[in-house]
Amino acid sequence: MSDGSRLYRVSVSSRSAINRTGLRPGLSGCRVGRDNLLSLMKNCERRLPTASMIEPASMVFVVDDNPSVRRAIKRLIGSLGLQVELFGSTQEFLSSNRPDMPSCLVLDIRLPGMNGLDFQRQLSEAGIPIPIIFITAHGDIPMSVRAMKAGAVEFLTKPFRDQDLLDAIHVALERDRLRRQRESELVALRERFASLSPREREVVGMVVLGMLNKQIASELGITENTVKAHRSRAMDKMQAQSLAELVKMAGILWIPERKFSSTKAG
Repeated sequence: MSDGSRLYRVSVSSRSAINRTGLRPGLSGCRVGRDNLLSLMKNCERRLPTASMIEPASMVFVVDDNPSVRRAIKRLIGSLGLQVELFGSTQEFLSSNRPDMPSCLVLDIRLPGMNGLDFQRQLSEAGIPIPIIFITAHGDIPMSVRAMKAGAVEFLTKPFRDQDLLDAIHVALERDRLRRQRESELVALRERFASLSPREREVVGMVVLGMLNKQIASELGITENTVKAHRSRAMDKMQAQSLAELVKMAGILWIPERKFSSTKAG
């Protein structure tokens, strides 16, 4: 029998990998040709996500006073290709020069000096919105409730499953990535709004309040055509494709109901 026609039995582990890729299930125990098997396994390799695909340019900080725990967590997280920085205390973490990238904090509850829950509150008060995953060998329900109410991603009791920690890290990094994206979009929106002239801002404020061009013209003592020109330039600068989009942008910026100026200059 030639190599091309030789038959092979697919292992259970191979079947599991194949099933995770979305290929046809039920291959366990069936006999397939060598070429088909190689093709299936190549599809598995192409479809199974790599660490770089899952968490690009991310950092995981670990604060735990137990060196062996820190090393074990670093090996686990590092196996996915993620960057990891270890700290033995909260003060070491605060004193570090942390990179500006999506990140999360794996934080022990019992620490010398300041416990993890108090440190969570300190970070919040300092305006450091890093997602936190708590780990502890001495947790209880009130403690976990307090942590989660304060915004923790997860509260894991030692010993915990490796996959539970990895899942929590994935959620935390994605949360931080989305927060950074929203903040970046808001900064860009504010810059566009700042580029408007004082008159264009007035017109935008009135448009957002639902005023018609004729009403705006009467209020500002200018012609309707001038209102239309200001409105058009404002929408171009704000990169708004429609009035509805302009109103949405104004809502994001929290543009208040303006006190109409008595200035009549066009």
